[in-house]
Formats: sequence, structure tokens, C-alpha cells
Amino acid sequence: MAKTKSIDAPFRKGERVIATAGLPGVPEGTTGKVKLVNGLTWTRYWVFFDNGIDMGSIDNTKLVRVKDYDAFKERREHALANPGAVAAADGGAAASAPAAEPAAAGSGSRVPEHLIERTKRRREQLGLS
Repeated sequence: MAKTKSIDAPFRKGERVIATAGLPGVPEGTTGKVKLVNGLTWTRYWVFFDNGIDMGSIDNTKLVRVKDYDAFKERREHALANPGAVAAADGGAAASAPAAEPAAAGSGSRVPEHLIERTKRRREQLGLS
């Protein structure tokens, strides 16, 4: 049986891709060819686009294979039309995540109140406030 490539599989050198987001000098939907695959833990790509722009360090989230572009657009439109479906698809992780701890009372930051007061007094002494 022939192997098929997953949509999420890394791109290979020489593959034809399409930009899925506007990049500097490259509008969305511009086709190009992967010239170099870079990185070990974060894979980036050098792509030579058909409009003459050569760009490096492009993340895989900004590219899609030419044959998968129509499916990508449908998924994106569906996600924009049904934001609740995206939250349900991730298992409700965002809804079940614990809330962040509130900041220190009154200050709105995590810096202890006594340090903020000490800084205010010193700035007043120096005539900076």
C-alpha cells in the first residue's frame, strides 16, 4: 500500500507549498518551493516564493502543501464560524484550566507592596516623580 503524507507531516526539501498567512512581501495564497529545512526542536523552512521573494525561518503554521490548501481554508472558515467547536475539540482544556492567582492586593503586579513603596519614596527623594 502506498504511504500517504499527513497534513501535519514536516515539509521536505523541494515540496511545493502555499503561504497561509500574509508574510512581508508575500501575500496569503502565494505558492513557493521549500529550499531548506532547518532546526531540531522547532522546524523552520527557507521558501523561495513564486513572486520572487526568498524568505527564511518560516514556521510550519504559516505554510501548507498545495494539495491541502483547499482543506486548510475550509477548516479555518469552520473554526471562525464555530468558535465553540474549537474549544470542544481540544477537550475543554481552556475551560478547565485553573485560573491564575490574583496579583498582590491593590498593586496590580506581583512585586511586593513594600518594594513599590520604597521605590516611590526614593524617586521622590531624587526628584524623578
